[in-house]
Amino acid sequence: MPTYVYAITDAGHPLRLDGITGVGDPAAELRTVRTKQLSAVVSDAPADLRAKRRDLLAHQNVQERLLADGPALPMRFGLVGPDDAQVASVLEEQRDAYAERLKEIDGCLEYNLKVARDEDDLLREVMAESADIRRLNERTRDNPAAHDDRLALGELVSQQVQARQDRMGTELVDRLTPAAERTALADPTKTHFLNVSFLVKREKAGAFSEAVHQEAEQRGEAYTFHLNGPLPPYSFV
Repeated sequence: MPTYVYAITDAGHPLRLDGITGVGDPAAELRTVRTKQLSAVVSDAPADLRAKRRDLLAHQNVQERLLADGPALPMRFGLVGPDDAQVASVLEEQRDAYAERLKEIDGCLEYNLKVARDEDDLLREVMAESADIRRLNERTRDNPAAHDDRLALGELVSQQVQARQDRMGTELVDRLTPAAERTALADPTKTHFLNVSFLVKREKAGAFSEAVHQEAEQRGEAYTFHLNGPLPPYSFV
């Protein structure tokens, strides 16, 4: 039977799995696959696994229980192996890599930061700072038939918007990185120009959150900061 994998720990990690169950309906019973150095918390994989709220919560509850007692490598929802024997084989083959990752995330949590900027505010800044854009804008406004100028204007505005978002994203990451152990950039969303995760020591979590709050205060109402966490360190596994 296929094996659903929740997390990987070192062999000495407490496995307090009483009172919690895994994914599926009925909920699967949890068990461990062990090698000399590592353990994987697993269960039988349901045949009709979907990203339903019930199963997402079950997946997260297992990981939070493990992380409360020490470092654990959280697997993404839906990771399934052929069987327990294959899971054990991978644990053995990748034991050095997994052991190194466990050391890296020991005592750490993940925070994900997404930042957006009001579009009108950004466009006003672009217009104010670019003489070329102002010139093209006046030309297209006075001559509705200036098709080539409208294309040039749109391309130039897009370039300037992207350049400013890239610059601001880099600046924000650089300012917040000293408060974290590691960072992991992800692709921007449709509404957020910055999407980045930070690996933060537990004892520094309050200071990190305060640093993000201060950045948001300094940027003003035109910016929206969304900080999500603490989370299992998915982005650093």
